Amino acid sequence: MIITKTAERSFVRELPDVQSTTPDVRINLTRVGVKNVKKMVEVSRPGKRPVIFISNFDIFVDLPGSLKGANLSRNFEVIDEVLQQAIEGEVKEIEELCSMVARKLLDKHEYADRTEVLMRSEFMVAGETPVTRTVCQEVVKVFASAIAKRTFKDPIVRKSIGAEVTGMTACPCAQNIMKERAREVMEGLNIEAPIIEKFFQEVPMATHNQRGRGFLSIETDDESHVPLDKIIRILKQSMSTPIFELLKRGDEGHVVLAAHKNPRFVEDCVREMARRVHTEFGDLPGDSVVTIAQDNEESIHQHDAFAERQATIAELSDEINGDSP
Repeated sequence: MIITKTAERSFVRELPDVQSTTPDVRINLTRVGVKNVKKMVEVSRPGKRPVIFISNFDIFVDLPGSLKGANLSRNFEVIDEVLQQAIEGEVKEIEELCSMVARKLLDKHEYADRTEVLMRSEFMVAGETPVTRTVCQEVVKVFASAIAKRTFKDPIVRKSIGAEVTGMTACPCAQNIMKERAREVMEGLNIEAPIIEKFFQEVPMATHNQRGRGFLSIETDDESHVPLDKIIRILKQSMSTPIFELLKRGDEGHVVLAAHKNPRFVEDCVREMARRVHTEFGDLPGDSVVTIAQDNEESIHQHDAFAERQATIAELSDEINGDSP
């Protein structure tokens, strides 16, 4: 609506709702919306200070072929409304926030049957180094999403929470080559076999390393709960060793030694994540979907190594328990 004033009179002129008109080509669109909406998300915690996420949102609805466009301003109205609820303590998890936005979008877009919300954030995690206990921080990439589908009753909502963590891996293959070389040298020096084996137990052989990026995401129904801190912990524990922003000499020696005592291929990291997911989240509904990936930046090659697995909790449980063929 636009109000026009002249010297003699004022009048109101109704502007046409162009989005509601019929398009020239009448086909349905799967996703229509806005991308890279930057927001600060504040999630309250009982007895602790709120967690702050600097986030980017993608917000979509489907659009029938009878409408020319979607009313995108409603997306901003919904997300601001839910963010205010989070500040007031009504939202405890970022995936719950996405779920609430997805539900409210169905209310605002009466023509839509499906809504989708994607959230990408950076999260500061505090920690301490293994020897000197020096306090340091690291940035973890966090992902959340929700999809709501309209039904004759309440909407069906699926939500997910995930993270990407950087760590270190040591190559088992090159290490074995170096071990055999060291064995030949020590045998040539007439060192007895038991002493050689004891040495290898205490001092692992050199190998080449990779900076690894582990990714873990779990999709569940709207009633289930997946703690973000458990996801981050699984990722850290599934590589050869965690890494730290600041290391004193004692810490540095500990991290290098720990990595070489725990060599892992990129495939090993993904399988270890799967094992830990089964242990931590085996009680989730069987149709919960787990996505696991590891991407290693090689140090002696010009390529990266990659491994991935996507499966339901039920499928992982069957394989790990030996029940699958």
